[in-house]
This record gives sequence, structure tokens and C-alpha cells, in this order.
Amino acid sequence: MALNDNQRHQIVLPDNCLYTKLLLRKEHMDLVHSGPQALVASIRQRYWPLKVRSKAPCNKGYISIFVCFATKAIHIELVSDLSMKTFLQALNRFFDRRGKSLIIYSDNARNFVGMRRHLKEVYALFQSPEHQRSVFSQLADKGIEWRFIPPRAPHFGGLWEAAVKSMKSLLYRVLGEARLTYEELLTVLTRVEAVLNSRPITPVSSDPADLTYLTPGHFLIGDIMTAIPEKDETTTTITHLNRWRIVSHYTQVLWKRWHQEYLSQLQERTKWSSTKGPKLQIGTIVLVKETNLPPLKWQAGRVMELYCGDDNVARSAKVRTNVGEF
Repeated sequence: MALNDNQRHQIVLPDNCLYTKLLLRKEHMDLVHSGPQALVASIRQRYWPLKVRSKAPCNKGYISIFVCFATKAIHIELVSDLSMKTFLQALNRFFDRRGKSLIIYSDNARNFVGMRRHLKEVYALFQSPEHQRSVFSQLADKGIEWRFIPPRAPHFGGLWEAAVKSMKSLLYRVLGEARLTYEELLTVLTRVEAVLNSRPITPVSSDPADLTYLTPGHFLIGDIMTAIPEKDETTTTITHLNRWRIVSHYTQVLWKRWHQEYLSQLQERTKWSSTKGPKLQIGTIVLVKETNLPPLKWQAGRVMELYCGDDNVARSAKVRTNVGEF
């Protein structure tokens, strides 16, 4: 392949030069925040920065998840590092936005022993005597009690483990190896929080004409969670989007995947060899599976009539929604 003059005679740039840093930053943004390998390959078409691989580094981040035992509401905080100061700041942000807790439960640090290497940092933080003294003393001054679950017994924390599983599966499947800025990742995590807090818990009333339902979001903002209307970016190739539309693409794909997977979990079927479990009844509030619902929107309906088979088991039903009967 023929090389042009710029490729054959690249301009050598010093590693500690301000111009080099600005050039790398501009190239990084022009490539829509690509990875280090793509950035280096592009910049070396014209320049040869010294020690270039040490100038586009990615910082590690952590996610802290809080779950309310009473309402199942979820709060997510993005944490930049695992230090005592950052941990307390995240805890104070949670108290400032959601209110002070009386009791906080968490994993015992011994649960992390023998697990993957990146959890050793979490173990070191929780096991630090300075961390424990500082956290416990500050919480005690505020009237907050911190309790650990029994050592090596993660099943005692099933409630928050389920929230962690939901959040991790969403991010892994939607983001993959994408590299986001702090603000972009915070935007995605906020949408994850809103999606998880929009799930229906129970109907508000037994009135056949009332299709409203209670969600964890009601306990946070006093009403159902809603999202700002946006253009559908899920069918657009991600390379054709600018940066803020890429974030919209991620959040919309995140909603569609979790919305469908959550409904599939609610209608899991086992072999009909017994009559155990709740039966569908007239007046029951149900969720109708729709593929084109906007983010944070659920289609609820109420069972008006049941159609049973020869075994007197309901096989289908007439459901009334706000757009008609099905």
C-alpha cells in the first residue's frame, strides 16, 4: 500500500508537551471516544508522539447500590475510587438526596476473600481499621447503625444481590467494552436507576376502571417515574451518532432489553404437573407485553373475563386497558 508523505515522515512530538495533550484530546473526541488502540493508529497517520500509550488512559470507576428494604427502591452512586473519603462522600450524597437511614446493612468484607482480583480493593477498604473507625464514628454521630451480614453468607444479602445482578447484566449487555466519560456513565446509571424504580409492585385499588399501579418511584418522588421524550436511536448504527446521541442509544437499548426480559421473568412457566401457585382471577392487574413502549412506560390492564379449558384451568383472558379490550 502506498504511503503519503505524512505517513512516511511523521512529526515527532514530545511526551510532556501541552500541544501533544491537546492534539490527543481532540483526536479522541473526533473518533467518538474510541479506545487507545484506535486512537494511536489514527494519530500516527501524521504524528509520532513519544510515550503515547501513557497519554490516553482510562480511569477505573465503581458503582455503589443502595436498596430500601421496605419499598425495594434503588439508588445508584458512581464512585471514582476506593478511598475512605470517596466512600463517605457517596454515603453523604445518598443521605442528602434520599434521607437519613436508621440502619444500614452491607456485605461482610470476608465475603470477598478468594474472589476475583479486582474485589481485593473492596476487601482492603472494608478491612482497614481507619476506615471502620471513621465510618462507624461518623454514622454513630448521626444516629445511624451499620450492620454486617454473617461472614461468608452472601445469601443473607439476597435483596441487594438481586439489584446488583440486574444492574450488572444491563450494563454488560448494553455497554459491553464502550468507554464513557464520567458524565456519560452517570447519565446511563441514572437511567438504570429510573428503569429499576419504574417496575410495578401492586395495584393501587380494586376498581375495575382504575389501572394505576404502585412503583418504587412513588416512594421517591411521589409519582410514577417518567422520561423525557426522545427520538428512537435504537435502530441507528452507533458509528453514525454523535456523543450525546450515543448515550441516548445506550439508555434506550437498556430499557428495551430489561423491559422485555423482566416481563419474561414474570411469566415463567413450569410443567403443569401440580396446581400449586396463585391462579389468575377476574379483577387482577396484569402487565401487557408491548414491544414499542417508550422508556419507563408500562402497559397495565385488568382481567375482565377468563376462558378455561376442559380441566377448568384459565388458558386465556379478556383484559381491559386504557386503549381498549384485548
